[in-house]
Amino acid sequence: MNVESFFSKTTKEALKNDPPGEWMPLLPDDCIRLSSGFPDPQLVPVEPIGEAVDRLLKDERDLPLHYLGSPAMEKLKEQIQKRSIERGMRVTEEELLITAGACQAIDLIARILIDEETVVAIESPTYMEALEVFQNYTTHFMSIPIDEGGLQTNLLEEMLAERKKAGLSMPRFLYTIPTFHNPTGTSMKEERRKHVLELAEKYNFLILEDDAYGELHFNKQSTSLKELDTQGRVLHVGSLSKVVAPGMRIGWIAAAPAFITALAWFKKDLDHPFAEATMASYLESINLEKRLETLRATYHAKCSVLLDALKQYLPTKAISWYVPEGGYFVWIKVEGVDTVDLLSDALKEGVSYVPGKFFFLDQQEGKEYLRLSFSYANQEEIVEGVKKLGKVMERILS
Repeated sequence: MNVESFFSKTTKEALKNDPPGEWMPLLPDDCIRLSSGFPDPQLVPVEPIGEAVDRLLKDERDLPLHYLGSPAMEKLKEQIQKRSIERGMRVTEEELLITAGACQAIDLIARILIDEETVVAIESPTYMEALEVFQNYTTHFMSIPIDEGGLQTNLLEEMLAERKKAGLSMPRFLYTIPTFHNPTGTSMKEERRKHVLELAEKYNFLILEDDAYGELHFNKQSTSLKELDTQGRVLHVGSLSKVVAPGMRIGWIAAAPAFITALAWFKKDLDHPFAEATMASYLESINLEKRLETLRATYHAKCSVLLDALKQYLPTKAISWYVPEGGYFVWIKVEGVDTVDLLSDALKEGVSYVPGKFFFLDQQEGKEYLRLSFSYANQEEIVEGVKKLGKVMERILS
């Protein structure tokens, strides 16, 4: 039997792409993981979540373990609405859909908006898992470069004008991570945020705002695109993975009610009642703002340690990086070096990173880049990891 003969045309095309997560290297057990975009293990609230589970089952017995779930699930929606309002985003119940993390949110949005001929505008570089999702649905992309100020909206405007003049299809939506971008760590300047919303109105496209890192600022909170949106063009994706625990798989979409209705149509009853109710029980028992202050201070300190180590231990020749104002990542350029080839030497030395090419639609554009994470490793490991990476770079560059 030819199994592939039963696949849809879309599935057959998607399977021609690299397997999801192929960019993830196999890491030795003793490797310093500057590749891992995971929360600091010491900041994952293991005991408080255990206590939340105990309270939930004591109060509601079997309800969270049923298909329909428990009343606590509605509390989670209320908690996310409240937090959104505190950040300046007015989100009603009809404008909110809870999802199994940000990736399910992105996939659901892709499912309702993309067909074979749809053009999707993306940043260059961009989050590789979102790119993998979009490539499951379309092969048509616009790729717009990022600099230290985030998405270069002047280039986006030029590209849109050229497409319109040539009679080419406009993008249906722009996928952007405007705040503490993954992988570059940059944030879109305020004037560019306003500009991109103006372009969306002028050229009639939507904006998918991925805000997974938005609350992990070191100095000040950025204004989200959703907060600035007056036309209902922004579909805002949020997540508790970076501020509570990624294994809980709690994310959401905030968008106009008609979008939420369509998204819920395809999500059906694919809720995670136990995880959602547990998260609601946990959030009810803590001061989230106080927790965020702890996270911000910890990650700011770790980022500073990483940046100091880069200055001290990396070769000064042909290497540069952006300085992030929040989030998890530092983006480094190593001129004249293929960072995929460099990785094998780095792993032998005992340190890992993610090669930059996996964040680009055209992977040739990313050969000289790599992403380091300061979130997972402790401060001592960060310094030792950069030392090891510096040794490898010295050998390669000399």
